[in-house]
Amino acid sequence: MPVIDMIVEAFRLDLAAKLLAAILVGGAIGLERELRRKPAGLRTNILICMGSALLMDLSMGITVTHGGDPGRIAAQVVTGIGFLGAGTILHTRGQITGLTSAATIWVVAALGLTIGAGHYVEAMGASLTVILVLMGLGRLEGRFLSPTPDLPNGVPSEEWVPRASEGRRATDRRGIRREPTGEQQAVNPEGVRRETRGTD
Repeated sequence: MPVIDMIVEAFRLDLAAKLLAAILVGGAIGLERELRRKPAGLRTNILICMGSALLMDLSMGITVTHGGDPGRIAAQVVTGIGFLGAGTILHTRGQITGLTSAATIWVVAALGLTIGAGHYVEAMGASLTVILVLMGLGRLEGRFLSPTPDLPNGVPSEEWVPRASEGRRATDRRGIRREPTGEQQAVNPEGVRRETRGTD
């Protein structure tokens, strides 16, 4: 047996390389999430990527030693990571937040599995693509796809009460109710009506 193979077998340098690559990939994506103050930040993404790589390496090692299907543990990682991603999704005030963080967690787990399988080049290329999507498309969404409606006379968006749907009352974030009259109203923090705009 060559000396290099003996050293690799003794110290598992291949596993160390996989874990280091997982730290770099998970850290790069996690840093972008951390800078944006997202719930799944630097440490979370590093741990997810490392754990996925470690489990994939373990699955391949068990297959070589005892036989079996190396995809069985990987399949359980894909299933289990969904529960972790679901914890980042919140539904508040009629809006759903955290979907991008959940999707990022899922992708980071996939990158970890790819690294654990020994496909370093594919993992690095995919991680760069993920970072470009998170950074570039996030700016485009904020600039061109903003859902903020046109408000009258510069009324701040947090003081704008949207039109009430039929049969329901609309409230703003301070809990001020309004009957569904087909009008949109802007109120100040004291609840005094400042301006009303009809829809006809």
